[in-house]
Amino acid sequence: MLIPLTRQKFEELIPLTATGDQYRYSWGNLSDLLRRVLISVTGIVAALTLRTFLGEWFDVFALVLGIGAGFYWFWSPVVVASRRNFDNRRYQYCGFWQGEVLDIFITEELVGTEEKTNKRGELVVVENRERCLNLEVGDESGFSTRLQVPLKRDHRAIRPGDIAEMIVMSQRADLGRIAKVSDIYLPEYNLWVSDYPYVRRDIFSGD
Repeated sequence: MLIPLTRQKFEELIPLTATGDQYRYSWGNLSDLLRRVLISVTGIVAALTLRTFLGEWFDVFALVLGIGAGFYWFWSPVVVASRRNFDNRRYQYCGFWQGEVLDIFITEELVGTEEKTNKRGELVVVENRERCLNLEVGDESGFSTRLQVPLKRDHRAIRPGDIAEMIVMSQRADLGRIAKVSDIYLPEYNLWVSDYPYVRRDIFSGD
């Protein structure tokens, strides 16, 4: 089932500014935070250095630059998430799609490598792998798509035949060619399967 949605509803589901879920996702891990803090400190030092060399007439600009840089660690995730929203809102049309789970399987994916020294003093490359859920959904029209996400405990409940819902985006008014899909919602479990929280989940599910 595919139901076209109005532009107004599309913009409610994918707002211009970052949602709370998107902000938390874009916040990242500790290393991401430390990287942003380092950029903030570098920006503050640069502002103070420029003020020293350019004199008092640079005070106002240095103050603005210093404040902006000082809070970079905080506002950067908002900009990152908002830009992703902007990219999605560039699609002219969207629709509510409902189908079912066609297949579900687990794979181990390479997420990175690191060099370590073994007991004999030899340098070896260690592969970091992550267990991922592969979820394929489709409908009676023949449309299907697959989403791969890190495996979570809640995913154990998912079975082929479960109802699946999502937002689809297109540049065609008839939605005849799907260009992008959102995260997948499984209403039977009130469960989102997602690599990124594209939509306002409270509006989508009516909570």
